[in-house]
Amino acid sequence: MSEGLPLPSSLPGREDTYTIVSQSVTDTDFALFQRLLEKETGIYLSPAKKPLLVGRLSRRLRELGLSDLRKYYKRVLRDPDEHVRMIDCISTNETRFFREPLHFEFLEQRVLPVWTAQAEAGARPRKIRVWSAGCSTGEEPASIAMLLLHHFPAASEWQIEILATDISTRVLAIARAGIWPIEKVSQIPTPFLRAFMLRGTGTQEGKMKAGPEIQRAVRYERFNLLGGPAPSSSAPFDVIFCRNVLIYFQPGTKARVVRRLLSHLSPDGFLFVGHSESLNHLSECVRSVVPTVYVQARACVR
Repeated sequence: MSEGLPLPSSLPGREDTYTIVSQSVTDTDFALFQRLLEKETGIYLSPAKKPLLVGRLSRRLRELGLSDLRKYYKRVLRDPDEHVRMIDCISTNETRFFREPLHFEFLEQRVLPVWTAQAEAGARPRKIRVWSAGCSTGEEPASIAMLLLHHFPAASEWQIEILATDISTRVLAIARAGIWPIEKVSQIPTPFLRAFMLRGTGTQEGKMKAGPEIQRAVRYERFNLLGGPAPSSSAPFDVIFCRNVLIYFQPGTKARVVRRLLSHLSPDGFLFVGHSESLNHLSECVRSVVPTVYVQARACVR
């Protein structure tokens, strides 16, 4: 892996109860956050997730000097910044480079050759637009960028544009910085590692940073899949990755989110979901190409 420039040093029945600070969390208090999160983000916390809520908000309550969740709930309602902070605390952000490698193999072996042939025949522009929806700390969009830039370097005159969005401002700050622990190098194929990643030196020993090609290709933006304004990039996307996100939604919310994603997908584009997710119940809108890779059904093509 290449030695790089110095990296920045910082990133931005019965009432069951669980103790939090000096008070307890009742089912009633839990339900307040459960309803608020589902309404605002689509994330559904089942009753079994009460310990998760407690664990993820305890530190924030201590920082604010609050003794119970009811007081924090009132704070969240009147303080928009704290509302965002609460969502940051609750959202799950597990990710890694080249996660679910069969998706990348599908792109490399079955999609990119077709796009190349179409471009050479003048049937499509030399431009690829990808949306990483639920990008977490940036490993997914960086992986997509490395794959595409490997096949379509700047000299090839292809234009690569990747929009990376997440509802969590905390993980977006990490993603924008493009800095990860050096231990993650094992997740990246060696040719990509050497071409696109920089190794931290001196005070940044033990870190790696996305190289300039990745930084130019990827743009980050906070976005709520459930509602609010459309992404600032309004043109159709050739590929949308929305993986391991839909599992947190109830069926009705999942259908709503998928239809919203499809409204931003090119008629012949691909939608990738996680391997624990299925869109079989939306057969009127999507058609499976291979497991967890979908194209729009005729009824949904604009």
